[in-house]
Amino acid sequence: MRPTISIFSTAVMAMLLTACEPSSSEGTVRVAEDDSKLVIVATNTPLAYFAMRIGGHHVQAEYPGPSGEDPAFWTPDDASIQLMQEADLILLNGASYEKWLSQISLPQAKMVDTSASFKDNFLQSGETTTHSHGPGGDHSHSGTAFTTWIDFSQAASQAQTICDALVQKSPEHASAFKEGLERLRSDLDALDQRMRSIASRIGKQPLLASHPVYQYWARRYPLNIKAVLWEPETLPTDEQWNEIKTILQSHPAKWMIWEGTPAPESVKKLDGMGIRSLVFDPCGGPPDQAEGDWLAVMKSNLDGLEASFSGN
Repeated sequence: MRPTISIFSTAVMAMLLTACEPSSSEGTVRVAEDDSKLVIVATNTPLAYFAMRIGGHHVQAEYPGPSGEDPAFWTPDDASIQLMQEADLILLNGASYEKWLSQISLPQAKMVDTSASFKDNFLQSGETTTHSHGPGGDHSHSGTAFTTWIDFSQAASQAQTICDALVQKSPEHASAFKEGLERLRSDLDALDQRMRSIASRIGKQPLLASHPVYQYWARRYPLNIKAVLWEPETLPTDEQWNEIKTILQSHPAKWMIWEGTPAPESVKKLDGMGIRSLVFDPCGGPPDQAEGDWLAVMKSNLDGLEASFSGN
């Protein structure tokens, strides 16, 4: 039997001083041509996308991180720091996402912590192991869980905070910003409702996750997930396969949720253990051009979930 897998990869594309066309339900990225726009630098793709959707043609928004590196483990270089220092606003994810923040001098008045409104509801990652993948080198998932936006209700709160900051910075465009926010909130609410419906079909059946990045997603919807530390592109070691076997003794999962496209050999071996593979891409970094924007990736994630659990 061929392994079943829904793949929406986390490939990234370079973004240079981008802005979005107004009034589009999914936003169109283009190079800014009007230097009268508010310049916004965001520390990940979701925040840049929210800013573009809210600000429309009044803003240019950028995530300046490099291709192929998870923004959660990115450290800005000198050019990125200068870009932030010269920006009108710096959008932070918060929840320990920007681990470099205490080491870099940035204007306090320009920084917007988009998750501050729900900081009392932060979760701990539950993971203390340091490991390595990609060009970012060794890193740890210990401390506060930071993938806030895949709880789509929290994403809506982050969008509200961005809108408030834009209104304060450019009150003459307040009406346009609020209209942009309402359109974005409508899309986020639709994602939230759709995910709730899917979760009701999944129920409490055990799931595995390749990485400890789904804590807020699991809490919101709610899902019964146990995470390991596997890299999609890297074949697991014998020790990691043994860890899965131990987990399955008390958590008999039939699905592994990956954050990126897994190696075919991993999919095949999991399939032989009765575990099918499914990708839910958090899309912290820029998606591949063929995948569309952040909203398109989220819709694709839900398409894969719906197809996989349609019989439940």
